[in-house]
Amino acid sequence: MTALFTDDAYLSTCEAVVTGITPDGAIRCDQTCFYATSGGQPGDTGFFERANGDRIAIATTVTGDSKADILHVPAEDQPVPEIGEKLVLHIDWERRHRLMRMHTACHLLSVVCPHPITGASVSETDSRVDFDMAETIDKAEVTERLMQLVRDNHPVFTRWISEAELDANPDLVKSKNVRPPRGLGHMRLVCIGADSAIDSQPCGGTHVSETAEIGDIHIGKIEKKGRENRRFRIRFGPAPS
Repeated sequence: MTALFTDDAYLSTCEAVVTGITPDGAIRCDQTCFYATSGGQPGDTGFFERANGDRIAIATTVTGDSKADILHVPAEDQPVPEIGEKLVLHIDWERRHRLMRMHTACHLLSVVCPHPITGASVSETDSRVDFDMAETIDKAEVTERLMQLVRDNHPVFTRWISEAELDANPDLVKSKNVRPPRGLGHMRLVCIGADSAIDSQPCGGTHVSETAEIGDIHIGKIEKKGRENRRFRIRFGPAPS
């Protein structure tokens, strides 16, 4: 299966051919623009359009036996397509774009707070990033530094490196507990800033193409989760006055 979102996060629709149906009713296609749940980012929702105009509502997208095995999970009581049937896939673009903006904001937070990441979860309105850090930090200061990176409108792009290159640059991996999947021989980096001057880290998620597209964000709360763990909650909109 070809994961089209890997190279073009702005692709909201594509044509595809059904290649399989799982016993649970999930749909496999030869290619897809639907992102599957991974790395703290939820899978895409949307619908499949059949040749006669009927729709198959997709409730979520997940992975199967491997990251390359993308399964589109229909909502309840949806029609089942035929193997070999041609469909037009439509993601819920408004939801996806909010997730792209938020996921990119999480990357910026890891720049402002350069500590090992112990957990993360991206959502449409309120996301969290957990850091291995003991000191306290002012949320207004973090918000201002985040918004400065947004206002500076740095480019966001991807590039590929070999697993050997990643091994030679272990600091690219910011997660304390999770390592990027291996075995393909190469890794996808999400880079921010000209020549990756702001950030560069392995990530398979979807992101906007420039930081200004994130819009207003702020740190809503910083929670203490253990002696050396701090949870930062990112929210859309300007910080409350």
